[in-house]
Amino acid sequence: MSDSADVLDTVEVETGANPRHAVIWLHGLGADGHDFEPIVPELGLRDLPVRFVFPHAPTRPVTINQGHVMRAWYDIRGLDRQSGQDEEGIGQSAAQVEALLRREHDRGIAQGRIVLAGFSQGGAIALHAGLRQRTPLAGVMALSTYLPMAERFADERAPESAGVPVFMAHGTADPVLPVSLGQGSRDYLQGLGYAIEWHDYPMAHQVCLEEIRAIAAWLRRVLT
Repeated sequence: MSDSADVLDTVEVETGANPRHAVIWLHGLGADGHDFEPIVPELGLRDLPVRFVFPHAPTRPVTINQGHVMRAWYDIRGLDRQSGQDEEGIGQSAAQVEALLRREHDRGIAQGRIVLAGFSQGGAIALHAGLRQRTPLAGVMALSTYLPMAERFADERAPESAGVPVFMAHGTADPVLPVSLGQGSRDYLQGLGYAIEWHDYPMAHQVCLEEIRAIAAWLRRVLT
């Protein structure tokens, strides 16, 4: 197995004994696997044993941040479309997601009982990797994000994943990734036939209590 597909270090939280479901949740740029760990108790899933897996992204230089080394799922070269996308980094992160999915399978959780989730950069990888799975996931959750490499998606998506539920949410005052990016990705995916549950909130690049409640309700629906 190549280095890019090695299993990442993770933080894990289980809501009950012998979990039969899993949520693999990817953090945003510069954060780590602990970032969304505190949300788990707020989701109210104690009666539904779920293993939450929060991987730590690898460290790499990020061009837009003066080349500083930080945890990132891929490099960001600029804020405009002409800056080019880090296709190699996105591909490496997708391979690392595949390794995490295989590990859950090896631990007894079928792919159809796994949600792939992410915030910001992590949400971009969740959309990219989750909808390319030939064995459909239980769902894909993409928060404050967009679909990367959209120009190749129609050719590379997995037809088997066409029915996967997708939850998208975005802040209408997001100064990092404007809500129009999320809306554009939503509209594009809907045009390809994906069922998108969309939420927007009067917030910046963050999550809010109302959003957490919507996530909890959606997770309960797709995991039961």
